[in-house]
Amino acid sequence: MGTTRIAGSPGPKTSPSFVVVGSRPWNRQLFDRQIRDQPGTWVFIDSPDALSVDRLAQIDPRYVFFLHWSSLVQPSIHDRWECVVFHMTDVPYGRGGSPLQNLMARGHEETVLSAIRMTNSLDAGPVYMKQLLQLDGTADDIYRRAGLQSVNMMIEIINSEPEPVPQAGEVTMFERRTPEQSQLSASTTDLRDLDVFIRMLDADGYPAAFLRHGNLRLEFRDSSLQDNRIVAKVEITSTDSKEEHTT
Repeated sequence: MGTTRIAGSPGPKTSPSFVVVGSRPWNRQLFDRQIRDQPGTWVFIDSPDALSVDRLAQIDPRYVFFLHWSSLVQPSIHDRWECVVFHMTDVPYGRGGSPLQNLMARGHEETVLSAIRMTNSLDAGPVYMKQLLQLDGTADDIYRRAGLQSVNMMIEIINSEPEPVPQAGEVTMFERRTPEQSQLSASTTDLRDLDVFIRMLDADGYPAAFLRHGNLRLEFRDSSLQDNRIVAKVEITSTDSKEEHTT
């Protein structure tokens, strides 16, 4: 049976649309397992080419959520749609690149996950909400934990539509780390510091902590600090020409 519409009355209410943007494999897994079946219409975007004004105009999302994204977003997008970025620091502390690695390198064992309105200034927009985030485990563990928390924050933002509040306090900027900064320093002899260094780089798509020995490259993952020793997996390759990625 078709839908009957009375002249002059509004048509059937359409469900709101939402976009989730993420560049890492765990972002897609999170979308498929935790997000796509939430109320409304959900679309996942994983490449800069797909994140276009034309594509978003077809979807017309209420919110565009950025889980893990390092590419430039044009003002024509975040000025037109409400874009929410999840950043792993208590902004304005820790604006900028490689927040997880910069936090752990500075000795932080916990942080705050901030949901921020995207603006022209990096991580400087007003804040919808913040939640405590623990920094134990590998970088992969932490990114996945932050992703699950982001889902809860998304749902709360959708349900309550809060007005974001301008950031307040002293601004501290983080610099994006380079691949060469993943090399273990010969001057680092403290086992706890070495364990933290290995763990903060241990995630898919990131340059693992490494050492060079002649033409050999030794990469370390799955670090576990046990009494007076570190137990870790080591991958040894005979070339240093492999592709590397920034964190």
